[in-house]
This record gives sequence, structure tokens and C-alpha cells, in this order.
Amino acid sequence: MSRNDESPNASVLALSNRAEEVLNAHPRTRDLAASLPRADTSPLRIALMGPYSAGKSTLIAALLRLPPAAVDELIDAAPKTQEATAYEWSGMTLVDLPGTLSGIDGHSDAARRGVRAADALVIVTTSELPGEAETRAILRTLDADGFADRSVVVVNKMNAENSDRDVILDEVRGRLGPFADRVPIVLADARDYVDAVNDPALSSVQREAFVAESGIDALTAELRRVIAPGVSGVRPKAQAFELLRVLADAERRWVLSGEELGAAETAQKVEESISRAKERVLSALERESAIVASRITTAGDRAAAGVSEKDGVVPDRVARAVQEELECARTEFDARFSTSVRTAFDALVAECGTGVPEPESWVNDLEAPETTIDASPDDTSPLTQGVKEAAKKAGKAGTAMAHEWIGKVADGGNGPGSMASAVVEKLSRNRVGQKVLDAGGKVTNGVGKFKPWGKTKAAGKVAGAAGKVQWALTVMGPLMDLTSVAQDQGKWMAVTKRRKRIRNHFDVEAREQRASLADAGERYLSEWITEVEQSLRGLTERGSGIRAEREAALTAIKILCDEAEKLVRSIR
Repeated sequence: MSRNDESPNASVLALSNRAEEVLNAHPRTRDLAASLPRADTSPLRIALMGPYSAGKSTLIAALLRLPPAAVDELIDAAPKTQEATAYEWSGMTLVDLPGTLSGIDGHSDAARRGVRAADALVIVTTSELPGEAETRAILRTLDADGFADRSVVVVNKMNAENSDRDVILDEVRGRLGPFADRVPIVLADARDYVDAVNDPALSSVQREAFVAESGIDALTAELRRVIAPGVSGVRPKAQAFELLRVLADAERRWVLSGEELGAAETAQKVEESISRAKERVLSALERESAIVASRITTAGDRAAAGVSEKDGVVPDRVARAVQEELECARTEFDARFSTSVRTAFDALVAECGTGVPEPESWVNDLEAPETTIDASPDDTSPLTQGVKEAAKKAGKAGTAMAHEWIGKVADGGNGPGSMASAVVEKLSRNRVGQKVLDAGGKVTNGVGKFKPWGKTKAAGKVAGAAGKVQWALTVMGPLMDLTSVAQDQGKWMAVTKRRKRIRNHFDVEAREQRASLADAGERYLSEWITEVEQSLRGLTERGSGIRAEREAALTAIKILCDEAEKLVRSIR
């Protein structure tokens, strides 16, 4: 059977069964499952709600047509009991609730429980009219508790004073606000009714007049109209609203406090700090990789503009300038990206403590500005010049040989006998070379001799610089070919095509290099963030678990609430 084919009662019970599974899933809410609506065909329950001394018990006595002795017994029982009292009436159950606003907390609690269990309500006030607190309680009952179409408001004790009935009626309607046209209002005096029915001195005409003026017959008629649909028509809506109230109670159970709240807040703070650090680095990665791509494109424009109109060859000076620009772009990317990671690390330490692990160096152990290879055109450092000169010489012998030599330096490792180690040996023979290789005294012992691991560290620097040169040569590609591409020299069209090919080549390289840097940076960042999360697990594990349980439970409750609200609107 589809949901649309289900009766309101079946739909409410099906939703209640799902709610039971959700509430039983955690100790916080497990006991609330007992309050969920169940299959119930018992007589309709009509509860009388109102403040202490409003005359609820007398109204019940009037509706029950009790004899004088029974009336006195019933009235004398209030407000001594703190529990609701049930009375059978015309196949239904009238429930006399303890008075609210009596100053006795137990009375208010019991009254609230009685309201939640009721199918319909008689809201009792007096000709003195409800005060602000009582008015708020009435409106909450009609609105949030859903009794607007299942209630009758009774203004009792109307004959106790010389009250203007029209004025009283207008005042009550004003207090009911938007519900004034939905809720019937009955002006009554239960004491007059009881006295009239039980006074043997009255004639039948007098008795009928007093009974009619008491409003009890009007109240009886309104109650019968409200509950006319019977159990199958009234109870589903009452149960749907009670389901909503139980779910609201469940939501309140997930309000954290004490140690749990502290653990959850700490976990959230750490997680937010990690998220901010990650976003900072990703933002820098996006920005700096875009700058590299832009510089590659600009370098391509420069190379294309430098193509000789005579033979279609890119002059050596232009090729070198382009290479230096590319090396500089990559070096500056490394430095700026590393700075962004360091900034994120410092922020995490400030927010989460010294347990945050330092990130591995982004590239070639170039940690500080003094150890960064500056590939600007006027750089005279032996390290940079040595690598560049080697690349230049190899370039003259052909692109393949240049790539081969640089590749050996970049990929040949940094152990004894490697190409990078051989370059270190040559550079370390003079003081300038030693200074470049050993900024900060990390590699040598200060007297021109390497520490046991010094050559390895220095070789790493050489390999790093060579890697940048190799990257630049890869991007430059066709510029290293010194053979003319214009067989018919001087032809403008051939030169134009060459320039276009160069620009297109650099444009493609710009996109690919940007994507490559972004991918590599994201992998690097992901590895570091994983280490950070593992190191800070002690701060986040308990709180994260509590928050995850809470979010899952609240999500499930919210889904049920949404469905229950739709169900309430569908029940007429």
C-alpha cells in the first residue's frame, strides 16, 4: 500500500515506528520511545485545562449532572491532587487536570502531561479574563500544540459578577488573536447550572431558564461538534502533534553541556583551524600556479617576438633570457608556496599548540631565502652559473644532450659519484662556492670541510637547481633547435607560422604546468594535513565522535519532523 492510500491513523503509526528506531539508537533518547503514539482505540480524551480556581471541577460536575453530594466531593478534591483525574462522559473520558499557575510545580507538570495525552481540550478561564502568562499558555496550546481545531474556550463564572457579556466576548476574542475565528467561545457559569439542577425549590420553568443561561448545554453542543469525527478522525491529528512534541524533546536531549560540550567545541575549533590552514594554502597554490602559467605565456610571446625574420631562428640571447625567466618563475613559485605553507603551519601552532607537525620541505630542501637559488639574469653565484653554463654548452650540442646532462644531475641522486656530487666537488674548491653551498653552516664544519652528510645536502641543492633548468628546457622545447625552420629564408609566412607555433606551444605548456603544479601542491598539502589530523587526534577524537553522533541523530530527527509536519497539514 502506498503512503497516499494509507489512513491518517496508519500513517501516524508508521512514522511513529520509524521514530522509535531513531530514538532507540542512542541512550540519550531511548526512554522517550515510550512516549511515542501507539495504536489506540480507547474512548476520546477531553481534558479541561486552566488555572487554579477557574472552576474546572465544577464544570465537570455540571457536564456529568452529578447530585449535590457528588458535586461537593469532586470539588473538594481540587487542588489537592497533583495527577489528572478521569471521568466517563457519554462514551468519552473527561480529564480534570491540576490547575496551572497555582504555584505548585507538580500541578503544572501534571497538567502539561495531561494536555499531551488529550484528544481535545476545554480551555477554562473566568470572567476576570486571562492574564499575560495565561494568554501565552493558551496561544501555545492552540498553535504549537495543535489544538486550534480541537478546543473549546469556556469563560466560567459569568454570573458571579454583573459582567457585560458582549464586552467579555470581545476581550477574549482579542486575546485569542488569529485563533478567534477557529475556536468556539462559550460564556458559562457551572455553579449556576449545578445549583439549578439540584435545587428542588425551583419550578421547571425557572430551572430551564437557569440551565439555558448557564451555558453548559452550549458547551455540551460545542464539544460534541468538535469530537464528532470520532476516534478515527480526531486521534490521528492528536497523535501526530504528540509525535512532534516527542521529537522536540529528543532534539533538546542533544543540547550538549559540561565536558561533552567542551570536547565538542575543542574538536570544532581544531577542525576549523585545520580547514582554514588548508584553504590558505590552496588559495596560494591557485594564485601562484596561475602566476607561473602567466609567466610562461609571456615568455612564449617574448620568444615568438624574437624569431628572426631572416631565418626563423630564435637568437641565443633571447633563448637564454626566456630560460632564465622560466627558471625564475619556478623558483619564485617554490619560495612563495613554501611561505604559504609555513604561514599556515605557524597559524596552526598558535591555535592548536606545538603538537602540530612541521611540513616536509616543498622542494629540494630550499627552506630559507639564503639557500634559495636566485636565477635572475645578473646572478653571479658559482652554483647558478655553473649549472647554467653547463646547460648552455650542452644546448649548443643539441637539445637531446642538454636534456640528458641536466637529467643526470636532477635525477642522478645525491650520493657519492652522482653528477650533482661532482658539481659540488668542483664548486667547493673555492670560498665563494663554499659560502653558496653552506649558507648557515649546515653543510660544512666552518673550516672548508664537509660534515659527514654535508656533500649529500649540497648535492641536493645542485640537483634542485638542475631540476629547474631541466623544467625550463622542457618548456622551451623547440627553441633549442638551432636549425632553421624556414627553408625559403625571408618568407614572412614561414616566420609567422613559426611564431604562432611557439606561442601555441607555450600556451599549452602554461596550462599543463599550472595543472601539474596544482596537482603536486594538492598532493603535498593532503599528505601534510593528514599528518596534522593524526597528530591532533587526541584533541579531536572524543569531541568529533560526539559531534558526529549528534549531527547524525539531529538529521534523522529533522527528517521525521518534516514528515510529521506534512502529515499534520494533510489531516483535516
